[in-house]
Amino acid sequence: MKYSIITVNYNNCEGLRRTIESVINQTFRDFEFIVIDGGSSDGSVDILKAYNESITYWMSEPDGGIYQGMNKGIAHATGHYLNFMNSGDCFYDSYSLEQVDSYASDADIITGRDYHYNEEKKAGHASVQPSRLSMITFFNATLDHQSTFIRRSLFEGSPYREDYRMVSDWIFFTQKIVSEGKRVQLIPLIVCRREEGGISEQQYERNRTEINRWLHEYLPKGIYDDYATLSKLDKTSLYRLFDICENNKQRKVLIWCIKLIHKFFHIS
Repeated sequence: MKYSIITVNYNNCEGLRRTIESVINQTFRDFEFIVIDGGSSDGSVDILKAYNESITYWMSEPDGGIYQGMNKGIAHATGHYLNFMNSGDCFYDSYSLEQVDSYASDADIITGRDYHYNEEKKAGHASVQPSRLSMITFFNATLDHQSTFIRRSLFEGSPYREDYRMVSDWIFFTQKIVSEGKRVQLIPLIVCRREEGGISEQQYERNRTEINRWLHEYLPKGIYDDYATLSKLDKTSLYRLFDICENNKQRKVLIWCIKLIHKFFHIS
């Protein structure tokens, strides 16, 4: 199985260096490495030149943002599956790609977990993975593209939307998984080690505004309101609720507890 690892960078030379080292040190070798730089002026191009022999294809020119850069990478990709390991993010260890390949199947999307690390606190945590994916999964969250491998054919005729600046990967996953029912394989593997404070985290309000804009176009108001109510639960609790509802005995206990709580608050 051949993979295309695509890295988008803009004025993050040290992050770019870490990402390159992470990719080229993988024990699994059946991959191509594509780097799209948005016309950096901080020495990133010098780093690309230094690693030229290890990079399949790279370019540096001004562009319209991260998703235009990702689309440029897609246009040059020839692998069966595409992974977007953007500047500053790294594979969890040198065996990550080899381990991902051991889970290889005929799924359209293979997704693992990220390890979010805070350099200042010297601490981190692994992302929470649901037991299944549905619209409620994507109402407040998305798949981590750094630990996700997408069949290249899914991008044919549907590249990332460039009219959204923050959430086009989220839109892509929602359309492909929820609307089109593409096959997803959830693997328990931690694939990526990423820095906290990415562009989506740094600009949370703009991110949420774009998500709501698209959701209001995509969902009827009544359905949107239902999901908005469910999303008041934190992600971990929501995923546990799904698991409980799938188990007949646990579901009965949950219903009994809800009735008891309602009765208690109604009486008081």
